Amino acid sequence: MSDAVTMHEPHGFPPEWQDRWHVAHSRIEQAGYGELVAAAYRRAGPELAARIGPAFAVRLASAISQVAIRSGRLAASLVPQAALLASRRFQGTVAMDSWAAALDQTARQAPEGVLPLLENTGKLVAALDAPGFIAFVRMGLHLADGNPERRRAFFALESAEAVRLIEGTAGDGGLAELRHGLGLFLGALWGISPPIAEAPPDAPEQMRRRPGFGGGGLRLPSAFAGFGGDEAKLLYRAAVAHIGAHHRFTRTKFPVAELKPMQIALVSLIEDARIEMLASRSMPGLSRLWRRFHVARPEGPAVAIALMARLSRALADPDYEDPHAWVKKGRALFEKAAREDVDNQQLSRRIGGLLGNDIGQMRLQFDARAYVVQPPYRDDNLGIWDFERDDDQVPVEIKTMLEGARIDQRVGDDGRREEAEDGDTERGKLVEAQDDDRSVVTNYPEYDHVTGRYRPNWCQVREMPGQIDSLGIAAALREARSDLVDRLTGLIKASRINRQQRVRGQTEGEFIDIDAGIDAMIARRAGAAPDTRVYCRYERRSRDMSVLLLIDSSRSTTERMRGSTSTVLEMERLSTALLARAMTDVGDAFAIAAFCSNGREDVRYERVKDFGRPFDAGALDRLAGLVGDYSTRLGAVMRHAGNDLRSQKSYRRLLMIVTDGEPSDIDVDDPDYLAEDARAAVHELNRDGIDVFSVVLDSAAESYARRIFGPKGMVRLDSIDRLPDLLPGLYLRMRA
Repeated sequence: MSDAVTMHEPHGFPPEWQDRWHVAHSRIEQAGYGELVAAAYRRAGPELAARIGPAFAVRLASAISQVAIRSGRLAASLVPQAALLASRRFQGTVAMDSWAAALDQTARQAPEGVLPLLENTGKLVAALDAPGFIAFVRMGLHLADGNPERRRAFFALESAEAVRLIEGTAGDGGLAELRHGLGLFLGALWGISPPIAEAPPDAPEQMRRRPGFGGGGLRLPSAFAGFGGDEAKLLYRAAVAHIGAHHRFTRTKFPVAELKPMQIALVSLIEDARIEMLASRSMPGLSRLWRRFHVARPEGPAVAIALMARLSRALADPDYEDPHAWVKKGRALFEKAAREDVDNQQLSRRIGGLLGNDIGQMRLQFDARAYVVQPPYRDDNLGIWDFERDDDQVPVEIKTMLEGARIDQRVGDDGRREEAEDGDTERGKLVEAQDDDRSVVTNYPEYDHVTGRYRPNWCQVREMPGQIDSLGIAAALREARSDLVDRLTGLIKASRINRQQRVRGQTEGEFIDIDAGIDAMIARRAGAAPDTRVYCRYERRSRDMSVLLLIDSSRSTTERMRGSTSTVLEMERLSTALLARAMTDVGDAFAIAAFCSNGREDVRYERVKDFGRPFDAGALDRLAGLVGDYSTRLGAVMRHAGNDLRSQKSYRRLLMIVTDGEPSDIDVDDPDYLAEDARAAVHELNRDGIDVFSVVLDSAAESYARRIFGPKGMVRLDSIDRLPDLLPGLYLRMRA
């Protein structure tokens, strides 16, 4: 045995494990990995044995050997120290065995990622628990179709996706786990349900640290630094409640005109206080919720940003006292204006302007680039200002504040301009199809069934202009199978998908109308003949339903259906035309769109007919002009189509997908990946009260359809004549 081994007795090992420990570190020493690796293992082994157990300390030798062989000596020398860091966070043998197994797997599948993974162990274990660390490693291993450089960047935390994952799970109460509950909370308070997005990682720091809104959606930080657990949950609730108050009480946007950044910030501050005062009148609990996050104190240097935080607290907390004359003046002006007419939004403009002039007279500096709204639940206020997008006179400081907060145009790979808007979320924001060459781009997450997590902003859905029929197909669709249209119309009318309505003044019914009963008793005691129509019942009297028909236009739809001379696309066009003609006769609101994909960054969504538009010759021409091309990335387009349906106020909303095959795309090898993402999208839509149903036009895809939509959420259609037989079952399930 070498002198080195003799000098390092295994003090952390019980007697029965000492021989195994000597064998383990002797094997490392004699393997030729170098003294750096051997010394690191000898130093860490006893502490790991005491902390986790001797079995783990001995087992770590295998991990060191794997890493040394596949990733080099430098990486191997970092394994023992990384194990110590992980053991201080991950409690127990099971968690540490999982950590070591993840390291082994990384060495086998992505040796280029082992060194950066070990170098970042401190950051990772500080932000992630043991299951989160395993999920992080798995996501890195499945990234970029095995591209070594992108995997290395992921483990080095140079990838935006890796950073989002770490920031989104750092501590308790991150946005990822609270998003659904925040939507319910916002709906309960203000009766609105805008999509909630995570702030993009490439946005300016101010936008990543504070909430924001615009374009029909909310933007929230992935996590609030320094807040965790219940406090983080309350902070997120305070944020969405504040934005909801803007939605209710900030009626119009303030024009920027010639205002300076300081004045914009102060007008926004006063407006924040005004809308919170109005909201607290009907919901006093909101005042207590917001007040807990005002922590400014009446001491410290009198710099502009600190004084603004103190004024914010003074306007929100009547018990707060501040000796500074500027803060006292701001409070006095606000209280006087609020007593006179707090509903007048212009008081914010007037008071903010006055206070801004005072700051200028005091020669206090204001750095718009570094300014972050206080307290942290308040949004960045970009959503309440009307910034002229083409105004070259806007100061550079304001342009910095605006970066990423409004629609911008960029050139896509196909040379066309694309538009993206801040505030879009995993639900995104749907806009009407354009007649010019622009395509609207919206980012959506995608569910990774391997890691059990969503990949934020992973897919880009691009709205494409519809092609016009050039082969005379529309004329055939306009007249085809009128007999089936009549049958479908009758079936749809008979379904009565609507809200129940209370019908009063009945001689018999399900319950008594209290008002009518009182009137009858008064008439009887007055000696008059009482009206005996004192009952009520519920009836379904009018239709109240919206349907979006989503058509698969991937390349596989150009193949012929089994046992038929027609292609799948021809069957899709015909069945959609028949349903559209029938729903037009009934009067149901409906829309039609088609989709295909060419990788996650080019998911195409082609509008055929929008809600509120007639199914006219133009819509029929676009339906007839559909051509089959590319692949079938289903989950992203379902989320995109869901936004159209969310905007409908109907009693029932249905997304009907007409497709021929399993989800697939050129950048995905795992056959289960897109199917599981599509199934997750179905659950998301169901939670929002949207029914999802699939009509499958080829039996080969039935197994995937059952997996995605469930046995009651799909039917297989092999002949157009079977459509009237299948439709009643769908409407019957919706009524249930």
